[in-house]
Formats: sequence, structure tokens, C-alpha cells
Amino acid sequence: MSESWDDAHLQRAAKDHLWMHFTRHSTYDSSDVPVIAKGEGAYLYDTAGKRYLDGLAGLFVVQVGHGREELAEAAAKQARELAFMPLWSYAHPPAVQLAERVASYAPGDLNRVFFTTGGGEAVESAWKLAKQYFKLTGKPTKHKVISRNIAYHGTPQGALSITGIPDMKAPFEPLVPSTFRVPNTNIYRAPEHGDDPEAFGRWAADRIAEAIEFEGPDTVAAVFLEPVQNAGGCFPPPPGYFQRVREICDEYDVLLVSDEVICAFGRLGEMFGAVRYGYQPDIITCAKGLTSGYSPLGAMIASDRLMEPFLKGHESFLHGYTFGGHPVSTAVAMANLDIFEREGINENVRANEDGFRSTLEKLLDLDIVGDVRGDGYFYGIELVKDKATKETFNEEESERLLRGFLSKALYDAGLYCRADDRGDPVVQLAPPLICDQEHFDEMESILRSVITEGQNLL
Repeated sequence: MSESWDDAHLQRAAKDHLWMHFTRHSTYDSSDVPVIAKGEGAYLYDTAGKRYLDGLAGLFVVQVGHGREELAEAAAKQARELAFMPLWSYAHPPAVQLAERVASYAPGDLNRVFFTTGGGEAVESAWKLAKQYFKLTGKPTKHKVISRNIAYHGTPQGALSITGIPDMKAPFEPLVPSTFRVPNTNIYRAPEHGDDPEAFGRWAADRIAEAIEFEGPDTVAAVFLEPVQNAGGCFPPPPGYFQRVREICDEYDVLLVSDEVICAFGRLGEMFGAVRYGYQPDIITCAKGLTSGYSPLGAMIASDRLMEPFLKGHESFLHGYTFGGHPVSTAVAMANLDIFEREGINENVRANEDGFRSTLEKLLDLDIVGDVRGDGYFYGIELVKDKATKETFNEEESERLLRGFLSKALYDAGLYCRADDRGDPVVQLAPPLICDQEHFDEMESILRSVITEGQNLL
């Protein structure tokens, strides 16, 4: 940073010119904008040099940790050779190589890789493919999408329509029509069968069949589901859930889209969450961990069956992005996946996930910690007003606890994570996949101190 860009200059420029994402800007009327200047391993450093444990891997992204010089070098090398070329009727080597590699990791016949620049674009691409595929195969009325309550699938107009969080959608309505919601798999608040995970999973999956029947099987194109649902606080699938969903999709000729923008590339200890839970999707959407965030890249991975109509005559998928499959990003992804294989990143998650869970479960002795849930390196801690009844906080209490206290207090204590109330109040943790017990203990210590202080304020 040059001398003219001291902290005061950065603060003025941030407040006067930078429009931050998902940000309540009035927060910074009387406080500084947090400015992160450096990352190294599992840690972040602000412009004053203060260190923070990255408990969210940036945004569920930085799988192999910060400061990996070989990823920066891969980007520079590719930029020198070929900085840009679109994939519009042309190819370039890193995109071809990465497509083959990603297909080799994907389950079953998911062999066709359509690159985007991020996750929302991948979701958008999947819905468009579903609609065009059914038009080309003689079922033009199949266009509707089913997704789950409180699920987040992205910000583009189509992806936002699929999203199941009303407050995020309201400012932008009317959105794309033809999307419908079913229950999620939050067994902590299961309406029935809460003491029988398998029965609850069957009940939740059967609501998808019910929605398809209600809308008409000849109108439903796809079901979009995350392996572990993010929004609401990390809902894993009950046993047998995805196997039943697969049966339903086969019965009604509906595509099963596994939205793995967060869950792919090691977050659950496998390259794909579908592999972790043993189901076969028709499409996988992914992004984030594909490059560990060192360059923007997403992908829609489709089955050979969905590609087949586009291999004939004059047909083409009338869709694309200028920067989708960018040469630098695909080169970085190849180097990132080299690290995965060489350092056993997935194996590290599988070896340490039980320790992560048990360390976070220590927090259940706190008065307002009601549930700890998740899988792999992807966990949510639900905060409750009354543990016996599972009573949640009202809107004013949640605002005071999460935004008024926890978010800033956790950051000030040296932990970057997410305090979220898209659904019931939760603290989410998804650290870089290189983390081990030392990092888990540090997280638990900070969380214990701050949550204890927070419950004393109520």
C-alpha cells in the first residue's frame, strides 16, 4: 500500500465510494469499515496488522488456505501465455484440461462441464438447461422448479426466484415465476418424526412428490437441493433422504440438481457432496472451492443425457458468459486441485471432522446454544431463547443479539465467521480445510467467551 493510502485514506474512500455487498452501510456512520489486507494459512490480517482466525474460509471458499504462492504463480504464468479467450465456439488448454478433471471427479455420467464465473450463474445455467432440454425432447411444458424453505441459491433473477428466503426476494419482485417451496431438513425443528431421522427424511422427501403432483408432473422440470442446506444454519440430509428424492425424480421425469456451490471441493470431505451422501444427481452446480477463491470460477456439470440433444443438427445451448471458464481461473483451478491431491485435503477433513464436531458441541452447555449441526467442515450453532422449549428469539431480540452484538464482538475477539438470521439465529463456521484441532480449540474458546457475554446481555 503506497504512503498516500494510509488507513485514514482507505476509510474515507471505502465510505465515500465502495458499495459493499449485503451490507447495512449505516453501520459505518460511527465506526470504521473492517479492511482486510493480508491472508496467510487459516488467518486474516487487517491494515493495522491484527490477526483473525478465518472461521468462514472467506465465504466457504478458501479451501487450501490463504497465501498459496503456487496459485498466484499459476495465475501469472497463464496470464503471460493467454490472458483471455472466451469459450464461445473456441477452447483453450486450461479449460479443456479442467473440464476433463472435474468430470473425472463427478459421480456417474456427469461428464459435461459448462463453466461460469460463480455459483449464482451456475444455478441460472442449470435452470435454463433444464427448460431447453425438455423443449428439445418433446416436453415443452416442463419448466417449473421446486426448492426448499429458507434455501439460498444465488442472486441472479432466476436463482433468486429459486431461493426460499422471502425477505431477500421482496425488494426485487416480481421475480421469475414458476418456483415452489417444500420443507427443508431441519430435524431440530422437525414438524413430525423428529425422534426418527429416517422417518423424517422420508416425510420431507415425500413433500417433493406431493408438490410435483400438485403442480402437475408435466410442468415440473427440476428440483434444486443442497447436500447440506446453508441458509438456516447447516441442515444435513437425514438418512435415506436423497435416495428417496432420486426415486421421486425418476418417477416423474424431473431433474435432480445438486447445488454444491458451498458443499463441493472438500467442504464435506469429498469432491462432491453427492458422493458423501451416495446419490446421483442429473446436474451439479459448483463454484467457490474450485479455485479456493484465488480467481473467480463456477461450473454446471451435466449428465451425458442432457448434452445429447445438443450434439445433433443445428441445436445449441443459447447461453454463456464472457468470463466463464476464463483461462487464468481455469489454470488456477488446476493448480488448486493439484494441492488437494498432493496434500490430501479431503482426507484431512475426514480425519478431523469428528474433532471439529465434538469441539463445537462443548458449547451446548451454554444457556442459549440449542443445537450444533452440520457435517465435514460446515457447521451451524443455533441460538435459542429457551433450550427446553426451543423457543427462538423474536425479531427485535435477534437483531440486538446478532447484529447489535455477536457479529462485531466475534470479529473484535479475533474470529471471522457468520452470525445469521435467515431463519432462526445461528452462528456458522466453515474454516479452511487445512485447519486442525488447534484451530478448532481457538474457535471454541472465542465463541464461548463471546456467546457467554451475549447471553448475559439478554
